[in-house]
Amino acid sequence: MFGVVPKKIWGKLMPSDENNLIKMETNLFLVRANGTNILLDTGLGDCITPSEKKIYAASGETTIESSLKQFGLGTNDINYVILTHLHTDHAAGAVKNENGQMVPRFATAKYFVQKMEWDDAVHPNERTAAVYIVDRLMVLQNAGQLELVDGDTDILPGIKVVRTGGHTPGHQGVEISSENHTVVYYADIVPSQYHIRIPYVAAVDLDPLTTMAVKRKLVERLLHDNMAIAFDHDTEIKIGRLEDKEGKILVHKIE
Repeated sequence: MFGVVPKKIWGKLMPSDENNLIKMETNLFLVRANGTNILLDTGLGDCITPSEKKIYAASGETTIESSLKQFGLGTNDINYVILTHLHTDHAAGAVKNENGQMVPRFATAKYFVQKMEWDDAVHPNERTAAVYIVDRLMVLQNAGQLELVDGDTDILPGIKVVRTGGHTPGHQGVEISSENHTVVYYADIVPSQYHIRIPYVAAVDLDPLTTMAVKRKLVERLLHDNMAIAFDHDTEIKIGRLEDKEGKILVHKIE
């Protein structure tokens, strides 16, 4: 998760177990605006294979359904799903097994994905094939629920996607604005509070220099405009705000 940064350094921030694994979460974010429900990413879901479950060391402590129930919602209440990218840990929950067949988990929702990301997922190379789940995601296209966007796009008033590249060429972030407040969700560009540090880039990123460049500009905006940021894999801080304290960037938790 930290690429070229030595374990001696990152291990002080996120200790690993005997298998060299660190504890992470797949945080999903629900945006509610004017009677519309938007879900940002879908996590691993419950349709992953035994080998995928082993690779991700998935515990399955919570489900999408149980999480939505806390807000008085069911899967049919979700109007839009924005997938930042199509890696298993972000997109597998988009589908479910119903009577032995894969179907969209959110039956009435539109799923937004960057066209570049979709094309790369459908035509993977030797390096990327293992992290895409094309056979399952084709269900979205076959159901007519897939919406491909090309670059920065306004999804709804106050909600836009921004193609970032970096982690994958078609990776996108989401920016949510309401009145004078903005929350950004750049998913695996900044997966945790510790990845705010510019050189802390996951080894899986296909273009780490782009990830660094995007982060550099993002951190400047977060500080200058006092915007909040959501983290997709952090176990402690789901949404935070940055502070520049004598040149050191701190992340403060927002409840």
